[in-house]
Amino acid sequence: MYRGLILDFAGVMSTPISQSSRAWCAQEGLPADTWRSTLEDDPVGRALYVELELGRMSQEVWNRETAAILGVAPDNLMGRVHSGVRAVPSMVDLVHAARRAGVVVAMLSNSYGLDPYNPYVVTGVWDLFDIQVISGEEGIAKPAPAIYQRTLDHMGLPGSSCVFVDDHHANLAPAESLGITTVHATGPDTARRVAQLFDLDFGPGLAGEPEGVTA
Repeated sequence: MYRGLILDFAGVMSTPISQSSRAWCAQEGLPADTWRSTLEDDPVGRALYVELELGRMSQEVWNRETAAILGVAPDNLMGRVHSGVRAVPSMVDLVHAARRAGVVVAMLSNSYGLDPYNPYVVTGVWDLFDIQVISGEEGIAKPAPAIYQRTLDHMGLPGSSCVFVDDHHANLAPAESLGITTVHATGPDTARRVAQLFDLDFGPGLAGEPEGVTA
């Protein structure tokens, strides 16, 4: 039934950014929620992050401007905060299994910038995919419907043939409006649930992450 799989990066292909950011905040002597609140709640911080996601600001400039808000050193700020982010083994296995089965696999990610820190290369997931759609390169970010349609266009598939996996509910509805089947990534069983939709051979040891690891 399905011929295409679209996967988010942070919290799906990777461990949650929040785990790494909270550890970084502790190292810097900041309240644990400082990173999230700066990027999501602070008007200036949020505006800077939107510019980065849309590719209208380089990561280097963003590092400098955001570091000024946080009161920390700007050098490779994004890379330092993301230093604990790792690929989720079960999701990597899922991608391999899907591609072996002839499924077209795409990554759809809102951008973190690519220089000096490239999260996709550092975590080793970039080359896993047939297609990579990054908001900073497209000038459109989730949940704007246009970036989902652009992903389908790159894949050469209709929405009805694809499954999209994301850890944020807000990013699922626009995909559903294009006929894409959606999966909310909620934990260690995400890879197994997706594999079942594709009837993939997902053997013992590949069904999910060990206890305490969330996707």
